Amino acid sequence: MSNRRVHGFTLIEMIIAIVIISVGLAGVLAAFVHTVKGSADPLIHKQMLSIAEEMMEEVLLKPYTALPGLPAPTLGTCARATFTAVSDYNGYDTSKVNCDATKALVTPGSFWDIDGTTPILPGYTVSVVVNVATLHGVADAQKISLKVTHSADANGAISLVGWRTNYGL
Repeated sequence: MSNRRVHGFTLIEMIIAIVIISVGLAGVLAAFVHTVKGSADPLIHKQMLSIAEEMMEEVLLKPYTALPGLPAPTLGTCARATFTAVSDYNGYDTSKVNCDATKALVTPGSFWDIDGTTPILPGYTVSVVVNVATLHGVADAQKISLKVTHSADANGAISLVGWRTNYGL
C-alpha cells in the first residue's frame, strides 16, 4: 500500500457544500423577490402626491364664494370645470360617482381631467371635504381636507389639509 495523500473532495463534502450554497442562494433570492415586489410603490406614492397637490391647488385657486351670475356647478360627475367656488368641491369623491360624461357604465375609481371626459389615471380616487372652521381667530375660514388613494396600495393614502379665507373683502 502506498502512503501517498489523495487530493480532492469526497462525495459527502460535495453534498454538504451544495446544500449550504443552496440555502444561501434561496435566502438571497427571497430578499430579491421581496424588493422587486415593492419596487412600484414609490411610483404610486409619487403619483398620489402629485394628484393631491394638483387638486389642492385647483381648489385653492377658486374664489371663496361663487361670483354672482355664474351658473350652478354640475354635481354628481367628475367634471370640475363648472365648479365656481371652494365650497363646490365639498363632497367631491371619484370613488362614488359615475365619472363618464356620456353616463355609460364606468367603474368608479379613476382620476379624471377637469372636464370629466378622460380618465387620466385609473385606480386613483380623490375625495374632498370642505368645512367652515375657525383658523387662528378668523371665523369664516374654509378647511379643505383632501385624500388620494390607489387600489393597489391598500395601506397608503395621501392626505392634505389646506385653508382658504375670504381675504378679498
